[in-house]
Amino acid sequence: MKIGFIGLGNMARAIISGIISKAGVQPKDIYGADISTAAADEAALTYLINTGTSNSTVAEEADILFLAVKPQFMDEALKTFKDDVRKDCIVVSIAPGKTLEYFEENLGRKVKVIRCMPNTPALVGEGCTGCCKNEYVTDEDMAKVMKLLKSFGRAIEVPESQMDAVVGVSGSAPAYVFMFIEAMADAAVAAGMPRSKAYEFAAQAVMGSAKMVIETGKHPGELKDMVCSPGGTTIQAVKVLEEKNFRGAVIDAIEACIDKSKSL
Repeated sequence: MKIGFIGLGNMARAIISGIISKAGVQPKDIYGADISTAAADEAALTYLINTGTSNSTVAEEADILFLAVKPQFMDEALKTFKDDVRKDCIVVSIAPGKTLEYFEENLGRKVKVIRCMPNTPALVGEGCTGCCKNEYVTDEDMAKVMKLLKSFGRAIEVPESQMDAVVGVSGSAPAYVFMFIEAMADAAVAAGMPRSKAYEFAAQAVMGSAKMVIETGKHPGELKDMVCSPGGTTIQAVKVLEEKNFRGAVIDAIEACIDKSKSL
């Protein structure tokens, strides 16, 4: 099975790293192209994949073709290879806002398309990818792609109507989490802790808390209550967060993200 990548930026390289290390794909079976020679050279040097070829050549070779192109550049990129995509190829897009219908229209024929939204923790093997498929993708096709997506984290199939929500709650969410970690660390620094230790404490608290949600299956509210002892320190912090409209601000931010995704 040959896998192609149009675009070799950070997310594409995270996917390549995962599928080589955990999905059993050999570097010699991966083909990539990028408008940036530096990005292509880095991918070739790091992962020993085939680069230096055109978008057209990559599309011709691929059994599964990842489109790792920013949405604002997708129209122009498609023109360079749309006639070279093989009939049985599975096209996998990671571009936010670009629908299954968009790809069917712009590729100009019936093509197997899977739309997905990974996030940057894929770079450390802890990504979360939401995905949906069009009617031409078989269960066997989907299983092949899901195996690749799970090589760098979790992969969850959703209806296409939920893909913009995936962008808000997962695709863009690492930025919100990084801001939260930074803010917690700033508070610890203000209280006298060295910054390096403050980041370590804050990041580990977030990672451990997230793992508790996933592994215990308990409602986040229940887990929060487990930390909030009567008359204790935690409930005082929670009280301030509620007074500052912490939840409302997060909800408003994600809604703005979803609205932007719909407009792309």
